[in-house]
Amino acid sequence: MLKEFKNFLLKGNAVDMAVGFMFGAAFASIVKSLVDNIIMPPIGMLMGGVDFSNSFIALDGKDYASLADLEAAGAPAIKYGLFINNALSFLILGFVIFMMVRAINKLQNKEEEAPTTKHCPDCAMEIPIEAKKCPYCNHNF
Repeated sequence: MLKEFKNFLLKGNAVDMAVGFMFGAAFASIVKSLVDNIIMPPIGMLMGGVDFSNSFIALDGKDYASLADLEAAGAPAIKYGLFINNALSFLILGFVIFMMVRAINKLQNKEEEAPTTKHCPDCAMEIPIEAKKCPYCNHNF
């Protein structure tokens, strides 16, 4: 059983999948940083200085100066600002992955196989592409 497990782990598919997960996790953290630190501050500024990461609705009826104060008090809240940040991160990550997969698919575009036969225009029979004369109707090419 240990030998089978070792073979499974060392197969290309399992190793490729593990590398993909690690790369995806690292890439997700970069996209999250991009959204939190680059994209959301200008959007918040354009919307009148709103800091989305600090936007929430406290469900206990009290007012809190910041999300940190709310969390320190342990109060329940709807943290819609964090949701907006995470939704944007997801959309950007999805778009970037889509573009990467699209580029990879273009690089891997398989050339169509060259045809090996053709149809005779007179009798419509299929003949080898190199044929200079149709064996069925004697049409010359």
